[in-house]
Amino acid sequence: MITDWLTGWGYALPQVETGLAWWPVVAVVVLLVMINVAANKAVPGYYLFWTLGGSIVVLALGLLDGCTWADLGLAPRTWLPGVIWGGAAILLVFTVYAVGTTWKRTRQAFHDQNIAGLSLPRLFWQSMVELPFGTVLFEEVAFRGVLWAMLARRYGLLWATLLSAFLFGLWHILPSLDMHLRNARLGAVGGGGRRAQLVAITGSVVTTAIGGVVFTLLRMGSGSLFAPMGLHWATNGWGYLFARRVSPKPEA
Repeated sequence: MITDWLTGWGYALPQVETGLAWWPVVAVVVLLVMINVAANKAVPGYYLFWTLGGSIVVLALGLLDGCTWADLGLAPRTWLPGVIWGGAAILLVFTVYAVGTTWKRTRQAFHDQNIAGLSLPRLFWQSMVELPFGTVLFEEVAFRGVLWAMLARRYGLLWATLLSAFLFGLWHILPSLDMHLRNARLGAVGGGGRRAQLVAITGSVVTTAIGGVVFTLLRMGSGSLFAPMGLHWATNGWGYLFARRVSPKPEA
């Protein structure tokens, strides 16, 4: 029924095809693991190299697997709807964050000591260069574009959405290893230490997996990757701005 409704709006969604090999999906997942380790632990200084290069390679793998531009959410006819949806998401998230940082009960959730210590040029670089052209571009192309389309052509839309969201959650394990150190509220959970770290990692995996489902539904509803790209940037980009605004400044 969902597929029929979306198709009625002119959005082509991947159709299940029999006899497709499973190893291309495994190849993409292995590539994602390698890029995750390289970008976060092995050689993080070349983050944009890994993410931009990874976007090209992953996209090529999807096309070689037989995915169309429509399957990947990149068909030209979907660009305008995607931009409109993405722009609306950016405005919505800004409003939510603006309200959330004015309430004492929710303000502390926005604290991030790493962001509080960033200089303005560095803050601009991370939020306006590394985030949109590195993190957002790569993760949306990889998870809501290529991986989701490849899974949908093999197992259907439901399993594609759930599996890609689960993998998206696992993708955030490495970046969340020190999250309990950056947020005082998380660091105090369970008396701190390993328990606080485990809670922070689990919370990150669960919330980003749920976010992956939301991003996918937005991609399906708009027919375009530009829509989840807008929401994805907003949740992180506005997060940089408001975290720096409300987080206690580090002592000199």
